[in-house]
Amino acid sequence: MRILLLGLCAPLLCAMAPGDMSVAAFLARAGPLERLGPLALATPQGLELRNEVIAAGKRYKARIDAERRAGRRTTSCPPESGSLSPEQWLAHLRSYPAGVRGRVSIYTAFDALMKKRYPCPA
Repeated sequence: MRILLLGLCAPLLCAMAPGDMSVAAFLARAGPLERLGPLALATPQGLELRNEVIAAGKRYKARIDAERRAGRRTTSCPPESGSLSPEQWLAHLRSYPAGVRGRVSIYTAFDALMKKRYPCPA
């Protein structure tokens, strides 16, 4: 049954833009990988999740840069470079109530985390 469900969902997942995976889907995939620790990134699933976060970050940065070039106020004011540990990221994703996780994309979650970590000065 599970294989059939995955087979039916695969075309939908492939059609999504990077960063559009839901928080619920991300956490469901990340759960089994957590026991591997840093080795999780050596798995295809770990690389897929990593790439999802990187894609969300790139979309976010492109939007922030475009807002700055247009002279508009940005939603957050991050430094040019920074780091985010997997533990910090997963803690942020887990802060969403279970009933909401299916409706929040990784891109939206990334944006919310940047607003929280790097608010713009008033």
